[in-house]
Amino acid sequence: MTIIAPVFKKLLPPLESGDVLPRDEFERRYHAMPETKKAELIEGVVHMPSPVRWEAHSTPHVDLAGVFWYYCSFTKGCQAGDNGTVRLDVDNEPQPDITLIIRPECGGRIVISEDGYLEGAPDLVAEIAASTVSIDVNQKLKVYRRNQVREYMIWRVLDEQLDWFIFQNNSFEPLLVDEAGVMRSQAFPGLWLNVNALLRGDSQAVLSTLMTGLASAEHATFVEKLQPGK
Repeated sequence: MTIIAPVFKKLLPPLESGDVLPRDEFERRYHAMPETKKAELIEGVVHMPSPVRWEAHSTPHVDLAGVFWYYCSFTKGCQAGDNGTVRLDVDNEPQPDITLIIRPECGGRIVISEDGYLEGAPDLVAEIAASTVSIDVNQKLKVYRRNQVREYMIWRVLDEQLDWFIFQNNSFEPLLVDEAGVMRSQAFPGLWLNVNALLRGDSQAVLSTLMTGLASAEHATFVEKLQPGK
């Protein structure tokens, strides 16, 4: 009688916060955990955030995502995404709260891989920082700066502050607020943000300012340049 030895399937270790992994192994374990909604590789270390609070993260996330969605609705060639994985470099695969890109076919520098991931440095990354504020303003800021992300926004909800950085002179420099309390993106002309209105939850004032930016000459020129073949 022939005895067939049992075949044991090698179990894949689950992702754990603090694991030190190469990017391909991080992806392999992440794909094997479909129940996990968010995991990031920052400087070769796995980070898995705590449960999300309603007012400290969920609501402001939607408020800011709504701004980017509305902007893209009037800016063909630009695209906003929520919690999309970015293959940034060999040690970093973040999953930003919100990402804004110029599509590759419209002159953007980002690459969309064959398996559907962003590769390279996005044009704008936004993080809603409450429990994650330390990593967002320290490790992530350094990683995004090193990879030359064009603009980085951090909404520090508990501090009631919004930081918006632009990459220039090989560094992140604060985006200036004009006399009306409005920040104007350089990477995305016409993306005007009434910061105080956003922080106090005045969505109508935020939308009014954004609509003014969308009606500007700089936005019209930008949209024209985005058309394929231009």
